[in-house]
Amino acid sequence: RFCLHLMLASLPAMATGEQISPALQDSWGDFWLFRFFVNAAGYASIVVPGFLLIQYFKRRNYLETGRGICFPVIKSCVFGSEMKSVHQEDGSLPPRAEPTESSAARQVFKLLFCAAGLQASYLTWGVLQERVMTRTYGATETDPGEKFTDSQFLVFMNRILAFTVAGLYCALTKQPRHGAPMYKYSFASLSNILSSWCQYEALKYISFPTQVLAKASKVIPVMMMGKLVSRKSYEYWEYLTAALISVGVSMFLLSSAPNRHASTVTTFSGVVLLAGYIIFDSFTSNWQDALFTYKMSPVQMMFGVNVFSCLFTVGSLLEQGALLESVRFMTRHSEFTAHAVLLSVCSACGQLFIFYTINQFGAAVFTIIMTLRQAFAILLSCLIYGHTVTVVGGLGIAVVFVALFLRVYARSRMKKRSKKLPPGETPVQKV
Repeated sequence: RFCLHLMLASLPAMATGEQISPALQDSWGDFWLFRFFVNAAGYASIVVPGFLLIQYFKRRNYLETGRGICFPVIKSCVFGSEMKSVHQEDGSLPPRAEPTESSAARQVFKLLFCAAGLQASYLTWGVLQERVMTRTYGATETDPGEKFTDSQFLVFMNRILAFTVAGLYCALTKQPRHGAPMYKYSFASLSNILSSWCQYEALKYISFPTQVLAKASKVIPVMMMGKLVSRKSYEYWEYLTAALISVGVSMFLLSSAPNRHASTVTTFSGVVLLAGYIIFDSFTSNWQDALFTYKMSPVQMMFGVNVFSCLFTVGSLLEQGALLESVRFMTRHSEFTAHAVLLSVCSACGQLFIFYTINQFGAAVFTIIMTLRQAFAILLSCLIYGHTVTVVGGLGIAVVFVALFLRVYARSRMKKRSKKLPPGETPVQKV
């Protein structure tokens, strides 16, 4: 316990007035760094045996010598069909289906439906996320109430519903024949779990508007990961807009004044968690991009990743005894139960709206809708939870969103130009 307090005291403040909440000091088990290592140990207890089994089957050349009732399962999990699609122009998504003869009114209705679905799903998700992680439940005049602190349980709730929805969708619709070894989904799943955990945990230390802007700036580490993982190249305008985003985010963060409300104070722990979120999320998108070289649909990707996400999170929660504790919290506070379920529904529906929107209108329209959603999310959070934004901070937000729209415009221009390239020439890949 002494070492823990020493560690807490050694964390430098990124803004004036930083304090670790008394609840975190009273319970060393709630300190985020300790929880991170405990969760990681839980995932390792599943990953390490799985890795050893995969190596065992490969060394035994099980694909050639195996037989019996378990052979199809082991073949699918360890080897797959190893058939990659060579006809996909964009590794991240299948070619968008061109709309058949339909009226302009119908297309407008579809666009409005997609925009409304995305905005409703993710704005509600953002508001609930902040409510769950920053406010108490069961507060009365005599009782201050209690906060829900287990971010991993919320990740599990989101993933179990997304797994169910994706599984039902795959079962009821015709999907491409699956070719990727199932274990390869575990890498994206693990990074996705950790990024989501960091995202929830960061709200204990920073404001929601700060988190939204940090998400907007993730194009920078995505580009870095793209160079390291996928060997991608980028155009000059991508570096320019990335620099503008960095400037805008810096303006917002440095505009914090000493007398600002405590909920908007950016702490060192919050910055570290946000960095973790961005790094893990950047790896997830690039690894999924590599997996899409196998012939699969986005919903199959959603199903495969969430299978392992459920396995990792429920295993870790059971090992820690946190699953029953979270269920007890749900039984004590029906309001939290409603929030957690609605949070999961919004997350799963949002993913389906993403796939449908990109399929119908392309990635550019989807990016515009989601960029507007980020701006609306900041405004909504400020209105509901009373966050204050200075003039310099507001200018920083404006710079970020101008840069994002410039990226969308430049990307659409490059896409039109790439269609005119002679056969055999390929355009530079983008993030």
